[in-house]
Amino acid sequence: MGHPALEFSDCYLDSPDFRDRLKCYEQELERTNKFIKDVIKDGNALISAIKSYSSAVQKFSQTLQSFQFDFIGDTLTDDEINIAESFKEFAELLQEVELERSMMVQNASDLLIKPLENFRKEQIGFTKERKKKFEKDGEKFYSMLDRHLHLSSKKKESQLQEADLQVNKERHNFFESSLEYVYQIQEVQESKKFSIVEPVLAFLHSLFTYNNLTVELTQDFLPYKQQLQLSLQNTRNHFSSTREELEDLKKRMKEAPLTCKLPGKPTIEGYLYTQEKWALGISWVKYYCQYEKESKMLRMTPVEQKSGAKQGTSDLTLKYCVRRKTDSIDKRFCFDIETNERAGTITLQALSEANRRLWMEAMDGKEPVSIQRIILNEVGFKFVRKCINAVETKGITTEGVYRTVGSNIQVQKLLNAFFDPKCPGDVDLQNSDWDIKTVTSSLKFYLRNLAEPVMTYRLHKELVSAAKSENLDYRLGAIHSLVYKLPEKNREMLELLIRHLVNVCEHSRENLMSPSNMGVIFGPTLMRAQEDTVAAMMNIKFQNIVVEILIEHFDKIYSSPPEDSAAPPVPPPRVAARRHKPITISKRPLRERPVFYGGDSHDQTPNGTVISNSTEAPKPLHRSRLHTQRAGEADAGRPGSESKHEQSSEVVVGKLVSKLQDGGAKTSNPSNPPCSLSPDRPLPGPPPPSNPPTPCPLTASPPIHTPAPLGFPPPIQPPSAPSPLTTLSQDSPTPNCPLGSCPFIQPHLLPVP
Repeated sequence: MGHPALEFSDCYLDSPDFRDRLKCYEQELERTNKFIKDVIKDGNALISAIKSYSSAVQKFSQTLQSFQFDFIGDTLTDDEINIAESFKEFAELLQEVELERSMMVQNASDLLIKPLENFRKEQIGFTKERKKKFEKDGEKFYSMLDRHLHLSSKKKESQLQEADLQVNKERHNFFESSLEYVYQIQEVQESKKFSIVEPVLAFLHSLFTYNNLTVELTQDFLPYKQQLQLSLQNTRNHFSSTREELEDLKKRMKEAPLTCKLPGKPTIEGYLYTQEKWALGISWVKYYCQYEKESKMLRMTPVEQKSGAKQGTSDLTLKYCVRRKTDSIDKRFCFDIETNERAGTITLQALSEANRRLWMEAMDGKEPVSIQRIILNEVGFKFVRKCINAVETKGITTEGVYRTVGSNIQVQKLLNAFFDPKCPGDVDLQNSDWDIKTVTSSLKFYLRNLAEPVMTYRLHKELVSAAKSENLDYRLGAIHSLVYKLPEKNREMLELLIRHLVNVCEHSRENLMSPSNMGVIFGPTLMRAQEDTVAAMMNIKFQNIVVEILIEHFDKIYSSPPEDSAAPPVPPPRVAARRHKPITISKRPLRERPVFYGGDSHDQTPNGTVISNSTEAPKPLHRSRLHTQRAGEADAGRPGSESKHEQSSEVVVGKLVSKLQDGGAKTSNPSNPPCSLSPDRPLPGPPPPSNPPTPCPLTASPPIHTPAPLGFPPPIQPPSAPSPLTTLSQDSPTPNCPLGSCPFIQPHLLPVP
């Protein structure tokens, strides 16, 4: 189970429970710091000691396998599952590499040591500095507060005002230090998922590509690396969108720390001092109090300050509350309450005048001011339709459509003109005055500022819960049912928008906008939680998944309503294996390795096996594997293999994860064989000269954006027979597939000629 989210509102309250949860984060931070130090230490040992290479790799793999990610929230996305399992996959792969013991390590320090060291120093080190400042400011504030509360009200007004200013200043400093520390420690907790994995991934790649006897092992590693990079990039995108929301929430919390209330939490809570009368005098005892307005229940938990003074928690029902006049008591910020459980009056002291006002308002039952927001009406539908028409008419192929932000001034100008009460909707978006960025930004602004999101607050939790399910059929079925639970106007608006997004994604070759990208953009726009909390922000990635599912399965969802209007029941515990299995390399099927001979002359069979003409006995490698077809090579025995492909390989790779989610249920068009590894077919050789050259499926369309290369160095050329990729690049007549420009076979992944 992961750590509960640290709410920014808790920074202001600074409750004991908040301190306990913060301590768990600090322990996890120290554990991560120790882990990074171990990885750096073991990596340096691997670089500097080639003779002790075997033991160093084994220790390194054990270190990776022993680490398990902790996470915020109760469910992992599919990409996070891949990331969480990545270290185990790396460890098992290292154990396999250890059998050959012929790796050469080059540039490993730049790929592994420096990024991790920078992360440890810049991120974890900076977090520790924030912790020191938080502890120092907290100690200073509470020390000054204790002295301040013992000031007599009979002192001069100027002295009291000066003391108030000092306390408010220290309270503000402590609150800001607490906010910054909580924000930083949660950011490190989330960012380490890709900041630690990516350097290790790059380091592993350098190991494999620099071993001339493990070229085929590198070929096996590349698909896993690409899929893991997709998972890392998707997780990074989710992190970026979540981070923007968190920064906005943090900013609002700085301005008004008590305006963001959590559902199920007390109306108000915080520290109060209670006047208690004893035989020998009067004392003031510190309590942590929680008041629930609806039930009028006041819970008072004593804060133990001296040994032997521990008391139990008291639950009191409030009868009424009245402010205590300053001239009636030798303390400031006091108010009296009466309860059903205790006879007489209970005198309470707040921490400041503003704090007393908040307690008084809460016990008075005043309602917060509501903010008027945009509603979903006919003018709104007209605006959305006009925006969609403008985008599909003149901007559907624009690169980065909806991702590129327009000018805020132009957006406000367009919205004010369109929603002018005197002549609403009287704006021509086809006019050259409005560019595509302004139109798309205005559409997103309108949808995000609706009084209630398009997919409603009522269904938010059910939609997020459906996206969290491991059962992919249940995911689709539940979202299908929940769509038809939306109000008629909301469902009509959602269908209008999703149909448009499907059209946009169909032009992804030009605009580079995939369903996953659209999910990141429109997830927080069409869905948002009713409360502004860190826990709700952590669910943004599942909101993105809901929108992505709506785009990918639009025809099925909107072709007909579900058989039952209710969502399918929660699936029982899985007995069979998970359909969408995490990506893996260590459990791949073995294949037969090509046999290298020491003779002077040799031939190559159509499936890539080398036949020697020498009388010398063959010397096969010890490691035996089944043949695997390389990405980009034609399958001579497959029907329609010579037909022209309609998709680029990077589009295929980009959709690989979503295809795996369907458990292989979706099959490729027979005329468009996928560019993927297949352990069931032999490796084809170069096509016969008599046959026409096969057009390369990898250059059929411009590539879409994929995660940037990690800067891997070029591998060393094998000393013996050329690898299949070398054969493909040098011997095969492929005029339509220049490898230097091929989006799938990158030049830095080919052996140097």
